[in-house]
Amino acid sequence: MSRKPKYFDRRFKLELLHPKYFFTWVGIAILVLFGLMPAWLRDPIARQLAKLVIKIAKKPISVARINLTTCFPEKSSAEIESLVKENIENFVMILLAQSELMVRSTANLRRRVNLMGFEHVEQARAAGQPVIFIMPHVWGIEYAGLRLNLEDVPLASMAKPHRNGLFNWFNNRMRSSLGANIYMREAGIRALLSELKNNKSFFYLPDEDLGPEKSVFAPFLGTVKATLPVVGRLAQAGNAQVMPVKIGYDQKARRYDLTVMPAIAPEEMKGKENEAIALNKAVEQVILAYPEQYMWFLKVLKTRPEGEAPLY
Repeated sequence: MSRKPKYFDRRFKLELLHPKYFFTWVGIAILVLFGLMPAWLRDPIARQLAKLVIKIAKKPISVARINLTTCFPEKSSAEIESLVKENIENFVMILLAQSELMVRSTANLRRRVNLMGFEHVEQARAAGQPVIFIMPHVWGIEYAGLRLNLEDVPLASMAKPHRNGLFNWFNNRMRSSLGANIYMREAGIRALLSELKNNKSFFYLPDEDLGPEKSVFAPFLGTVKATLPVVGRLAQAGNAQVMPVKIGYDQKARRYDLTVMPAIAPEEMKGKENEAIALNKAVEQVILAYPEQYMWFLKVLKTRPEGEAPLY
């Protein structure tokens, strides 16, 4: 008997009304309220809330400082602290707005996200090729996926499920609101390859540290990073092009700028070492465009070369 695809079930189930989810429902209601607010009202509130987050989120901020200091050794302590402050502010601002992706119209999504570089995707599709979008963990990633999905780009992605069943449903219902399939991690690379062969594109996040097994160390900003080189083989097997994508929130214009960059040349990803270098270069490009909007609290440098002391 064939196994069913392990993508998230978008259907609402009565079990999500269980009393144990009462406070989660309250949290969702608050997020929906913020999502319905105009940005000119919501953003100043977010800036004030960010000050509170800075006071209480000690552990994540400590990880962020380590990452920033390691990746930007040329920056002073004052510059690092300024980046941390901007990072938290953007996190709160984008988090409070995010439910608009589910409760507001597609016309609002088009207004909020200015899409550039889409001609690269059109050229790939004209050649009958799907696209593997390279995007590290940035705060605006949900906006990027849904905005591209809006352009008739069939999408799939992969995510780690949350322990809270209701939040898991809400988050992935939002991600898949325009028809994308969101797979659970245990579905594996085969699920994504199957989507590629069905002419569906997907987002791949190459910056996560998945441990030393099968990873390759390659230069990354001011240090080195363990990177899993699988995209090149996926692209070859699925006849896909690999395109980095960057997105950043412009607080003055109150909108996002989303740019699809030209495809990485296949020859740049031949061999595991070359692919790791190419992927890290792509991640660097995306991060450096909006360094204050990357998820620096993630332990992306957990795996270190032999003999080097742990960072965290």
